[in-house]
Amino acid sequence: MTPQNLMLLPLSTPKLSIGCPILDHCLGGGIPCNSITELVGESGSGKTQLCLQLTVRAQLPPSHGGLGGSSIYIFTEFSFSFRRLQQLGNLYHASYPNLIGLEPLEDIYVRGVHDAEELINVLGDIEAFIAIDHTRLPVKLIVIDSIAALFRSQYQTTPADLKRRSEMFFNISATLKGLANKFGLAVVVTNQVVDFIGPHDGVNGVRLGNLESLNTSGRRVSPALGLAWAHCINSRVFLARHEQSIGVTIRNAPSTTICSQTHRTFHLLFAPHVAYASAEFVIRKEGLVGVSG
Repeated sequence: MTPQNLMLLPLSTPKLSIGCPILDHCLGGGIPCNSITELVGESGSGKTQLCLQLTVRAQLPPSHGGLGGSSIYIFTEFSFSFRRLQQLGNLYHASYPNLIGLEPLEDIYVRGVHDAEELINVLGDIEAFIAIDHTRLPVKLIVIDSIAALFRSQYQTTPADLKRRSEMFFNISATLKGLANKFGLAVVVTNQVVDFIGPHDGVNGVRLGNLESLNTSGRRVSPALGLAWAHCINSRVFLARHEQSIGVTIRNAPSTTICSQTHRTFHLLFAPHVAYASAEFVIRKEGLVGVSG
């Protein structure tokens, strides 16, 4: 790379806004293109909600925080949340009637996959699909929800299988990064957590990010798929949730009622050129919204 070539590089990477200034600030402006961003958290932490939110927001023009593009959503477990996506699409069309089409779901392409080998084949099809330019809007976002589900039972813990699994990690990430760089895409993948038992200085002395340990629902956890997968992504966001019991006094009631309140926190664990940041958030009908201190 020569000084002349450096001068030709763009001054900033396009970013996809979450739609919330507080959470966008944590990310240094939003989800970056040309890289892989991972959302990791337990079930119910808000990972899928955020992914669905991003697929609709991607259709907005850059002047409104979007990418002016369509999305490809690859799901690997459960059934796809079409009803929730339709709700988000209707909400955003009502808010931006001149910027988002009457049928936002027409610009979101959904595909289910069941194992890692199938994902590799689908990513090859996606490259051809994007290159032929079949879509009304150019594809600008790829979501995989979730990556961990593809490796839950396919590989054993033998040295040979662990090697094959690591090779598959690098194959998938290299393909995704290739697509991101070739077409200027943002890539978002979700990951699960596993219980972590060990010292507070991380896994085998290697810290998991900017936090000494990750905690959610009263458990110490670590991202699934281990260090091999951690080296395959560019940015990692941890979504934590904590239940808190509070006493509520109801008028004319003989005693105080105990209710459970959920606190959610958005942590940027690592990202290129962005320092650690965190913020509390809530999930509303329009998606994830940060809560100011």
